[in-house]
Amino acid sequence: MKSGFVRLACLLVIMWSLHPVGAQNEDGSANQKKARTTLDAMVAALGGQRWLSLTNTMQQGRTSGFYQGKPTGATSEFYEIQKFPDQTRIELGKKRDVSEIISGDHVWEVTYKGKKELPPDQVQELLRRRAHSIWTAVHVWLNDPKTVLIYDGQKLVERHLADQTTLINADNDSITIQTDAETHLPLRRSYQWRDPVYKDKNTDAETYDNYQPVEGLPTPYTLTRYHNDDMTNQRFLTHAGYDVPLTPDMFDPDVAASKIKK
Repeated sequence: MKSGFVRLACLLVIMWSLHPVGAQNEDGSANQKKARTTLDAMVAALGGQRWLSLTNTMQQGRTSGFYQGKPTGATSEFYEIQKFPDQTRIELGKKRDVSEIISGDHVWEVTYKGKKELPPDQVQELLRRRAHSIWTAVHVWLNDPKTVLIYDGQKLVERHLADQTTLINADNDSITIQTDAETHLPLRRSYQWRDPVYKDKNTDAETYDNYQPVEGLPTPYTLTRYHNDDMTNQRFLTHAGYDVPLTPDMFDPDVAASKIKK
């Protein structure tokens, strides 16, 4: 019996010598440094300080819906203004007479019938997407000292070699960002959330492709969204802009409703 304990003690000493605590801490520190370097390279590729200081973005193009990865036939022109950190206006149709307006934690649909708040599940979907966006990851999560950064190595994303980094906040929520190993531009961003009814985990993701320079900033002209690996939406941009002039009532649903011809 005694010899068994001696053998166990010797084994523990050998394991410690191979992986001492100090070495593990050094490995963890090096990994976190690599993750931070990868994210800093992404920010630099996106435009550095100019990208960091943007107040709003504009996108215009066509959007298509999918169900279980197959086209639903629902295709529409769209025009979107996003004012950081928490206001968005999306106008749909050729006449842009249907709008979704997000202001803070409130989301309205605006039509010729007036405004109405969207159902809670749709509101939560939009707020989750905003809370896990690349903008939020960089401006909020990355600046929080409680956020843990993990470099996950290199993966393949749409035939591109990508560096994968995961950010984990104090609430144990996470965002995973995959950036092109050569250009350092974002290729994919994903996050998980637990269904409040069925309690199973879901994964939502966006991929970014066809980058083109807009006012000196690289801009993805193709954006694809996925839910549990099934394509749900795809956008193809025709125009984009940054720090565009905005009217004071841009995100007021009552004003938006009053301007729609009935």
